Amino acid sequence: MTKSDETLRGSPQEQAAILMQALPHMLRYDDMTVVVKYGGHAMGDEQVARNFARDIVLLEQSGVNPVVVHGGGPQIGAMLAKLGIKSEFQAGLRVTDRATVEVVEMVLAGSINKQIVGFINAEGGRAIGLCGKDGNMVTATKALRSVRDPVTGEQKQVDLGFVGEPHKVDTTVLDQVLGRELIPVLAPVAQGADGETYNVNADTFAGAIAGALNAKRLLFLTDVPGVLDKDKNLIKELSIAQIHDLIADGTITGGMIPKVETCIYALEQGVEGVVILDGKVPHAVLVELLTDHGAGTLITK
Repeated sequence: MTKSDETLRGSPQEQAAILMQALPHMLRYDDMTVVVKYGGHAMGDEQVARNFARDIVLLEQSGVNPVVVHGGGPQIGAMLAKLGIKSEFQAGLRVTDRATVEVVEMVLAGSINKQIVGFINAEGGRAIGLCGKDGNMVTATKALRSVRDPVTGEQKQVDLGFVGEPHKVDTTVLDQVLGRELIPVLAPVAQGADGETYNVNADTFAGAIAGALNAKRLLFLTDVPGVLDKDKNLIKELSIAQIHDLIADGTITGGMIPKVETCIYALEQGVEGVVILDGKVPHAVLVELLTDHGAGTLITK
């Protein structure tokens, strides 16, 4: 038993107080779908991974329908280096040639996916590992990006190879799985209409899945607490309009910009609310969904 588990046990009165706070939230999410994007940086520690698996199992046992979408950028990078395959990034995305996409599929839909499935099953859940190819769940199109030429300042289009974007989501397989005590764990690999395999950004993949399922919540587990103000304090709630204002005034910068843009995309796809939170905080998922104060930044329309 971990120290955090011992702390959670407490006295009978403390346990009752925890239940009284959690029950209204459990009723709110009863039989609702919650998509959790589990980032490659958040899954680096085994104990963190086991805590995450336990939280997902508890969600399912409390009546929620959890769907896990995982990334794996660091793990892909490590495998490419091990195999001596050079990798570069353009416009924030990994340029993916044919050799690279084979490694991406092997790592995402293979080792990482089955590791997460194993952790969830070890905690008493019944996880099933899938990717966008299964049942034509996600059909992808080739991603198009442009970058600014450092010399001329002009925008030029870059060829990212087999990097894709979700074009169509078919929820048939997920509809058969959800509500049957099964927890789908999805790898962001999809097939195009051209028959090619595409590496899809995990955040965008999660947003498309959550939108197609009309999810109550989409949680982005990252390595930051959420969106911070200029004094580095957590902003607990934001609207789409406020996000645009914070980008304009320089509060939201760098890598957080594409993150919040993906949140907006998910809301436009039909998700009720999107949360950015720190996946390394113990039981962050449960704290966000089942307590009054939450754990990250909630973004709604």
